[in-house]
Amino acid sequence: MVDVHDLLRPSQVWRGLFWLIAFCGLALIGGFLWTENGCNGLEVVVEVDGYAETVRTARPTVGALLTDLGLALRPADRVTPDPTARLTPGMEVGVQRARPGLVEADGTTFTVYTHAQTVGGLLADAGLKLADQDEIWLDGERVTAATALPPAYPRRETGSPRFARPRGWAGREPAPVRLSLRRAVTLIVDDGTTPFAVHTTAATVGEALLRAEVTLHLGDTVRPSLGSRMHDGLRVVIQRSKPVLITADGKTVQTRTRGKTVGDALVELGVVVSGNDWVSPALSTQVRDNTRIKVVRVLEMMEVERELIPYVSRLVPDEQMEIDNQRLVQQGREGERRRRFKITFVDGQLVSRMLVDDWVATEPITRVMAYGTKLVPRTLETSEGTITYWRKMRAYATSYSPARSGTSITAPWYGLTRLGLPAGKGLVGVDPTVIPLGTRLYVPGYGVALAADTGSGLFGKWLDLGYSDDDFELWHWWVDVYLLYPPPANIRWVLPNWPQFPDRGGTRMPAGH
Repeated sequence: MVDVHDLLRPSQVWRGLFWLIAFCGLALIGGFLWTENGCNGLEVVVEVDGYAETVRTARPTVGALLTDLGLALRPADRVTPDPTARLTPGMEVGVQRARPGLVEADGTTFTVYTHAQTVGGLLADAGLKLADQDEIWLDGERVTAATALPPAYPRRETGSPRFARPRGWAGREPAPVRLSLRRAVTLIVDDGTTPFAVHTTAATVGEALLRAEVTLHLGDTVRPSLGSRMHDGLRVVIQRSKPVLITADGKTVQTRTRGKTVGDALVELGVVVSGNDWVSPALSTQVRDNTRIKVVRVLEMMEVERELIPYVSRLVPDEQMEIDNQRLVQQGREGERRRRFKITFVDGQLVSRMLVDDWVATEPITRVMAYGTKLVPRTLETSEGTITYWRKMRAYATSYSPARSGTSITAPWYGLTRLGLPAGKGLVGVDPTVIPLGTRLYVPGYGVALAADTGSGLFGKWLDLGYSDDDFELWHWWVDVYLLYPPPANIRWVLPNWPQFPDRGGTRMPAGH
């Protein structure tokens, strides 16, 4: 006998509840199997989009069966027999689902379900009519109305595969197609000739002209611009440029221009013409195809040439200043002469240089030097006694004798000086413009002498000390020379600066040198 308290124990209660739930579940599964395969069900063949399978069902109609199979049908789907038809054993039920078509046309996008096999059929189902030059794009490729639509099941298995359990209808639905209809618009092109119409589906003016093979040249102007959006009836005006050949600044360029005249073309192309430049043809000439334009650069400029005018020097006597001294009375300054020329260049080449003006811009200033004319007697103690001199000067001394004078022994004047005296010691050859003939002088180391001879090489401050052939001594150096009183009447107040042999301060070079 079972104790009621035992039945109410928690572990017993939960165990009983488990078995009750398990029994109910088995009953439901068995009922379902009995419904489908029980002795009251019937077998029919269901084919969906070419996939066939035999199923057992207790549903009375085709529509109820398809609902049980999870097929959500659309109005465009095809079902045979009619969904209201009653099922009979062995009946074949066919379902052909319409494929979705995503259509973009006339500014809108919508979906059409269709059984069409061609692009034209899909457009007809969408209620769209084609006009001339309209474009049809299928999945990104341009097609025609006769183009076949791609297969609805691109990876369809061969035969009639059985449905998997659970049945996965979504994975086997017809593949959609994407269709775009681009309407052609009419474009009127006016390029200066006869306007003509272009029917196009291009999005922009530039693309429409490119498709219509309308050639555009450098310099052509298109209005509206090439990037403008298209619309029906748009009028495009093309202002054509003309080919020209321009020669300027040493270069020849073939280009195009919209200028009406030569002047307009040069301005448009940035070629600057100055007032003296020469242009051929004239600036007012109308531009035609292949016009040759030549610009000759003419540059005129003024050039000033400067030439220095040397100043002159002038000597003036000064009775208060001792002889052989000088002082600057007035500083000399060079003047300047200017000449102005007009120079013309043609294309960079000098073609003319014309004298325009010639004038003295600055007169030279004479340099004035004062020289002393005051004679101051001075004395000098020598081995020959006291001498009184009026000028002391440095002179270059050489020596000669009759045999060394370069005169032929047969010459009538051989051995004679310019004054007719027999050559020998005490007679000196001089430049008479510096030391007049007949002047008495004293040379240290030589003695008192008389300026009695001249020579072809004796210029300036150069003495040739005379000797006989027997007592000849060689002189070849700078020496001090004292001109003795009384002074001559024709004194040369300013001595020349010649010869210019180096003066090392000696008075005599030893014999043999």
